[in-house]
Amino acid sequence: MGARDSLPVVTLPLRAKADDTREYEFQDRDFERVRRLIYKRAGINLSEHKQNMVYSRLSRRLRVHAMQTFGEYLDRFENDAAFGSAEEQEFINALTTNLTSFYRESHHFPVFEEFLRSLPAGTAPKIWCAAASTGEEPYTIAITMAEAAAGRPAGALLATDIDTNVLATAGRATYRLEAAQACGDARLKRYFLRGKGDNDGMVRVRPEITQLVRFAQLNLLDENYSLVSNFASQLDAVFCRNVMIYFDRKTQKEILGRIVRLLRPGGMLIVGHSENFTDCNESLVLRGKTVYMRK
Repeated sequence: MGARDSLPVVTLPLRAKADDTREYEFQDRDFERVRRLIYKRAGINLSEHKQNMVYSRLSRRLRVHAMQTFGEYLDRFENDAAFGSAEEQEFINALTTNLTSFYRESHHFPVFEEFLRSLPAGTAPKIWCAAASTGEEPYTIAITMAEAAAGRPAGALLATDIDTNVLATAGRATYRLEAAQACGDARLKRYFLRGKGDNDGMVRVRPEITQLVRFAQLNLLDENYSLVSNFASQLDAVFCRNVMIYFDRKTQKEILGRIVRLLRPGGMLIVGHSENFTDCNESLVLRGKTVYMRK
């Protein structure tokens, strides 16, 4: 193609930034402030790729307070003691992730049931679930405890979370039928009540299971887990699954240290599929796929 046949040079407009279509302006400095604030209050180490998620979740708080900018919201949060105190839990609730389901990572539960059956006769096991979310995991644990009991004491389960909204959902013990189908038909009949009329398509966990579980709020950054130690001076098992992935290594080691101090020798710690703590605490030894025992 000759020079005179060349196509004309066209200058294309730059692609609009995501901020151009957003309801609120959200600057990088706003995101960095949010990252610092949630790390300080909940230990969550937000990745730099979470900017859109943070915008989506916190913009709801701006609407609630009829604020015009993230800067205004964050200034009030940091500098107005009354506002910050009242808003802190909502801020944390907005930025915590609550992905859960019944029998999630199902390979853990036969191991847990075998462990419970191995306890001395008459033992009433004390179990802690450190990330209760909306309740599916604690109720799965409680069902396993009931099935392992076989006439012995089923024990008790403390289920905690930092997010008060999900704890309220967990306390209601009511779920969509399709969500509970992961339990299987036999367990659905045994451990759930079917909704009727306006509640058709819903199920509720039976009282024999809910009475095993106590829900309470706990921030894993707290230096003193008095809530847990008052529940049991030594725990038989702890479920802390898919929580530590949101913390940096330093915070992971600190939290693990507190957990291990509450776990009896020979007690079980069950963590998430992508979590590895072999080098985090010398008192823990790997005993299976993401299952640890305290030495």
